[in-house]
Amino acid sequence: MSLPESFFDYEACLRACARDERQALLSLYEQESGRLLGVARRIVRDDALAEDIVHDAFIKIWTRAGSFDPARGSARGWIFSVTRHLALNFMRDTAREMPLDEPNIADAGESVSTFDLHDGSGRIHGCLAQLEPARRSCILYAYIDGYSHAEISRKLGTPLGTVKAWIKRSLVALRECMG
Repeated sequence: MSLPESFFDYEACLRACARDERQALLSLYEQESGRLLGVARRIVRDDALAEDIVHDAFIKIWTRAGSFDPARGSARGWIFSVTRHLALNFMRDTAREMPLDEPNIADAGESVSTFDLHDGSGRIHGCLAQLEPARRSCILYAYIDGYSHAEISRKLGTPLGTVKAWIKRSLVALRECMG
């Protein structure tokens, strides 16, 4: 049974993982595995693959817990970032293996060079093309490159609140377009 987020000490669990305390990893697993599975599932759209990614994420959390730096963000955010990056890396690697029939999105920033569009993606390509370039970049940085909102804000030199609003509105627009 998971505790409310405000009562669960993610940083203490990561510090304990760094000291090889297995109970801490079990506590993290019990607290977040369901939500992490949801994140992975939304990205890879395959239950079995999402389960593999969450498994790999917990191995990485266990082995890299000592590298967590609270000055760079929250412990919970770091855990989710590990999972999201693994899922996105899988999708990127899979996309690179598939033949491309469509050109990359023009002027969406340097993140496009790491994201290849593959068969069946024409619809999302068209929807992304309808977004303003800065908003499209925010979406690609967040969901393809795995950057946090704060990282995107720094990268674009745009206020954090603006980046958050752009991403929120752009996701709504993409949902409507894909509808």
